[in-house]
Amino acid sequence: MQEKIGQNTLFDQADNLINLHEASLWASEYLNREVTVSNISYLLQYGRIKRHGNNGNPLIDKNELKDYYDRTNKKENEWKEKLGKDLNWHLSFVEYKESERTKHVHRLHPYKGKFIPQLVEYFLDKHKDEFKKEVFFNPGDIVLDPFCGSGTTLVQANELGINAVGIDISAFNVMISNVKIEKHNIFELHRIIKDLTYQLEEFQQNRNNVNFEERLLAELNEFNKKYFPAPEYKRKVRKGLIDEARYGKEKEEEFLPIYRQLVSEFHIKIKQDKNGTFLDKWFLSPVREEIDFMFENIKKLKDPQIKKTLAVILSRTVRSCRATTHADLATLKEPVTTTYYCKKHGKVCKPIFTILGWWKRYSIDTLNRLSEFNKLRTATKQICLIGDSRNLDIIKEVKKKDSTLAEMLKNKKIAGIFSSPPYVGLINYHEQHAYAYEIFGFERKDELEIGPLYKGQGREARESYTEGIAQTLLNSKKFLKDDYNVFLVANDKYNLYPRIAELAGMKIVNQYKRPVLNRVEKDRSAYAEIIFHLKEKY
Repeated sequence: MQEKIGQNTLFDQADNLINLHEASLWASEYLNREVTVSNISYLLQYGRIKRHGNNGNPLIDKNELKDYYDRTNKKENEWKEKLGKDLNWHLSFVEYKESERTKHVHRLHPYKGKFIPQLVEYFLDKHKDEFKKEVFFNPGDIVLDPFCGSGTTLVQANELGINAVGIDISAFNVMISNVKIEKHNIFELHRIIKDLTYQLEEFQQNRNNVNFEERLLAELNEFNKKYFPAPEYKRKVRKGLIDEARYGKEKEEEFLPIYRQLVSEFHIKIKQDKNGTFLDKWFLSPVREEIDFMFENIKKLKDPQIKKTLAVILSRTVRSCRATTHADLATLKEPVTTTYYCKKHGKVCKPIFTILGWWKRYSIDTLNRLSEFNKLRTATKQICLIGDSRNLDIIKEVKKKDSTLAEMLKNKKIAGIFSSPPYVGLINYHEQHAYAYEIFGFERKDELEIGPLYKGQGREARESYTEGIAQTLLNSKKFLKDDYNVFLVANDKYNLYPRIAELAGMKIVNQYKRPVLNRVEKDRSAYAEIIFHLKEKY
């Protein structure tokens, strides 16, 4: 009897085995949303579900796939238990892949604190979602983002056929936003990038850092294969068979003599002579030389739009070449000038000695993203202005840049606002791009930030924040239509927005509490933000 039961179980399992294509179809029907073959392959690659069959024809147990999705869907109920039953899970946009959340120009440059484009689409696009009953904006309208950041609202407004104006106090943010929304001559940009890349490669011929890094990588590869074999090493760490902290430190120190011998052999100057600025402190000397070389060559170009686009590529490159560990890229701790044990990768890693690889990678990526957005863009107008949104004369400043859009603002007025104001005492918006301010010579205006990190989150800071956001709304109202709609994305843990609405002569007519699932921080605990819908009070 036992043998018969075993045979039936075996046959039952065989009946449940399906290929990748069949799995994607089954999962799409089960979840009522599209699940691609790539999504299923991801689950196999990272061990979320077991691989059956041979490598050439991987098979999946349908029951295992169902169990995986059932466990995943439990998160919705668990988060509602922690954050409240009013949590709008539909606004989690869990169905979107990472590539969709960072589509085309939205990933042109890193930026802390930006919202995903699907959130903007939900409120701006009247046809976007069957769950949304109200229409807030229509094609041809004008929308305002008084805290523009990296330009997400402007980009999505263009894609949806809506005109838009952004304002930001940061000169660097304004540059990023305008580069994203401008139409580019991709062919000419590509030609100039190739020329600059060639110049950088020529510049490196007189230096040893490239040959040094090639030798260093070869030595690291051999060392890591011997002492950190994959995946055995990580498996032993997980099982507690290896004390990662002790073992990693031992091997880090064991490799250091090899590193120092190569530094001496190739005559590599590691540290810069000065340590006074961000660029002095956070970049090794060979990298700093290449940064300065590239910026000087970019400055020689005549086309201002191409210069700004290349500045964005260079800034993105520079950010990836800071002398820090892979685990500390988001929050810098101490400059790293030697090889080190990297907990993130489970092996000995090295700091960056040349920008060339990242420059090439981001140049290609930028060209592709700009080309992709060029195919989607509509014949609408968007612009980002630099200034203080609490007192900026929007029409006057737009007229200096685009008289047609200025006339449109006078005649049609702005239909409403979609924006994510800074969170009180959470992010230093200027400091996150300190390297860019130093390279490009932008003036910092930290003192004009609303709710800056350095003021903290105490009572005085919260009162100042409340007044600042309210003043922005009051100034914006001068340019809004009578029946406007204002949407503000906020994490209002101090319950400041009812008071903000009152000071601005507005009323909160609705609130949407959405779970934030795709956070870049290490803390992945349950977290929600609120989209406040405001209208005129009287």
